[in-house]
Amino acid sequence: MFALKSERGRRPAEVGLVLPRWLRRPVRMLRRIDVERMESPRFGATIATGLLFALTGLYGGLAGGHMDEVIRQATSRVGFAIENIEVTGNRETSEIDILQRIGLDGWTSMVGFDVQAARLRIAELAWVERAEVRKVYPATLVVKIVEREPFALWQRDSRLSVIERDGDVIAPFYGGHLASLPLLIGEGAREAGPAFVEQVARVRGLSGRVRAYIRVADRRWDLRLDNGITIRLPERNVEAALAEVSRLDGQYALLSRDIESVDLRLADRLVVALTPESAEKRAAAFEDMLSQRRGGASI
Repeated sequence: MFALKSERGRRPAEVGLVLPRWLRRPVRMLRRIDVERMESPRFGATIATGLLFALTGLYGGLAGGHMDEVIRQATSRVGFAIENIEVTGNRETSEIDILQRIGLDGWTSMVGFDVQAARLRIAELAWVERAEVRKVYPATLVVKIVEREPFALWQRDSRLSVIERDGDVIAPFYGGHLASLPLLIGEGAREAGPAFVEQVARVRGLSGRVRAYIRVADRRWDLRLDNGITIRLPERNVEAALAEVSRLDGQYALLSRDIESVDLRLADRLVVALTPESAEKRAAAFEDMLSQRRGGASI
């Protein structure tokens, strides 16, 4: 508050400022100090000089916008540098990639570290669906990863990618344990494949035996089984065709025979193609049968 001037009750020589009530006691205490008898502390000049430099640095940091960096450097050197990082939940994501996204330099301070920015950088990694980063004082960062769930491999031309159940591409496929995932091949297989894979998995005799789901002209499917047999499905009535294959396999062990393909594209017939070896054996057996019949007739 402002001080008030007053001349009431004083001689002209005593006219001056009237201090507010809350300032009167501190002023009286200061008046009792005998400045001439005060002794300066030891190293007073050194302390004053250090204080001057500190204040100058503080002002420079504030004026130049470097205060956050000053705080980080100061706190990291008095016991608040990040020393440990605990990463959990990563199966496909490399810890090295995570550490690079965190961006530590050996002196990074816990106090000034931006966990929100680190979380966003980690979430940009291909396999990461979401990430959580939190500080555990005095010197530990805890990183929790939730990864995207692989469902199948998608081959387009010569490129292989890992996709999710909804068909979204996660990352390129470079080998490893994900090779056991269902393989979808062809244009349109990424979008239509996941639902079709689940449909085939419910068919008795086919579950677990399909190695590749081949999309033909983005209209229909071929199934490549683990023994090399190809099942050619029609464009329509796919469920009925799958049921027929299951029935024939259960009744005649169709899919365990020495055949090359089963063609169900025609509604009124089923065409079975033999393998070249089986066709040769069958042709030889047929010729032998005809020879025997000719021999018997000449007698």
